[in-house]
Amino acid sequence: MLKSIFTSPLSKFLESAIVSKSKTAIQDQEALMHSLVFQAKNTEFGKDHRFDKINNYEDFKSRVPIRDYEGLRPYFDRVVQNEVNVLWPGLPKYLAKTSGTTSGVKFIPVTKQSMPHHIDTARDALFNFMSIAGLNRIMNGKLIFLSGSPVLSTQGIIPTGRLSGIVNHEVPKWLKKNYVPSFETNCIEPWESKLEKIVEETVAQDMRLISGIPPWVQMYFEKLLDYTGKSTIKDIFPNFELFVFGGVDYEPYRRKLDALIGERIHTLETYPASEGFIAFQDQATHEGLLLQTSNGIFYEFVPADEIFNEEPTRLKIYEVELGVNYAIILNTNAGLWGYNIGDTVKFVSKDPYRLVVTGRIKHFISAFGEHVIGKEVETAMVETCRKLGASTLEFTVAPQVNPEDAAVPYHEWFVEFDTLPDDLELFTKVLDENMSKQNIYYEDLIQGGILTTLKIRPLKKTAFRVYMNSIGRLGGQNKVPRLSNDRIIANKLMELSVLEQV
Repeated sequence: MLKSIFTSPLSKFLESAIVSKSKTAIQDQEALMHSLVFQAKNTEFGKDHRFDKINNYEDFKSRVPIRDYEGLRPYFDRVVQNEVNVLWPGLPKYLAKTSGTTSGVKFIPVTKQSMPHHIDTARDALFNFMSIAGLNRIMNGKLIFLSGSPVLSTQGIIPTGRLSGIVNHEVPKWLKKNYVPSFETNCIEPWESKLEKIVEETVAQDMRLISGIPPWVQMYFEKLLDYTGKSTIKDIFPNFELFVFGGVDYEPYRRKLDALIGERIHTLETYPASEGFIAFQDQATHEGLLLQTSNGIFYEFVPADEIFNEEPTRLKIYEVELGVNYAIILNTNAGLWGYNIGDTVKFVSKDPYRLVVTGRIKHFISAFGEHVIGKEVETAMVETCRKLGASTLEFTVAPQVNPEDAAVPYHEWFVEFDTLPDDLELFTKVLDENMSKQNIYYEDLIQGGILTTLKIRPLKKTAFRVYMNSIGRLGGQNKVPRLSNDRIIANKLMELSVLEQV
């Protein structure tokens, strides 16, 4: 009770501060660009790119090219070797270890200047939502964040691990008494063993907030129900009121999670990354996530279809347009410069600046020029399930360019259904129609006979868990790509013999 009394005025204060900051986004971004450049002008990167000659954004663009991890690797490698003053003054406080599809293991600097923004923005997101939804009583109970292991290794003298594990070391003291599971349990490495221990530690607790990637939270819920024999999560945690997630679209999982929970509860969407905490849901009803414009990140936006051009259009925040797909570019107080994080976003509001994440630049299908993105396949699936009363657990899509018997190519959907549709042919037809509505190029290819109607390959239950386990990425913050322009995942699923016999 005492904590809710304390957090109620704080959450109101933060709600008001967030609204105020959203009104000064343009000015804050302009000031931030100059501040970042000034602070880094004597670093090796700053010297190489003549930061001392940057007076405005045009100067900045001319001196700082857009690059991904590979493009900045020579600098990152020097940081990993513990060379000081490379991308940002001094050495990073941590290195966040991530897995890349083309770069292998990546090490993203987290500095003493950037780390507070990860923690404070997470706090702001939570307290703001508690204020607008009247959920301050959450702090009277327990909360859990299903995360990676907090066990850190070192690169030289720099502590290194996954960001979700690093954050475990930065949890404010006042919150630790509410926080589960124990540090020891969080350190368990095999995901399924860790999850069993988490269930044992939390089943008798007054859980009020649960956070994590939806498919792994679903696995947690299912193990809780198996352990207790209860019908719903609400039977176990009657005061559970808020589910916090990020990194994936919640809609494909909503139906199943609602059923497991026993009712629809509040959900809070966030957009954190190893590179910085970018945005969060600031309202319970408005679409989109509020871009964080004063937390150490100067943003640029490139029309997604130009990102691989030699000289793409680069826009500041006030130049963006609603409904356009942009690659998001970061310049940060962790020493990232012109950094292409690989995500695409679309603005749904400019007053304040709210966006939705539409996919990954490298996660698309364009085998025939259709350039289908993640948001399109997710929306098509959600609409189809809603219309036909079906639900899925997980899915991914790949092109089939060379089908047997020289047949017409198609998009192949590998779907793990919660319950297999009674009429899979009808489901396929409606899904294909919804895809045509989402992507006009796809529709043109279907009508032109270049592609034929998509095909669905139903998968056995737990198929994607088997797949993720087979590549060593079960649990934590790992996600199955919604789609890819090759057949690496598709072929692996076929190899694992996880197709459902229909």
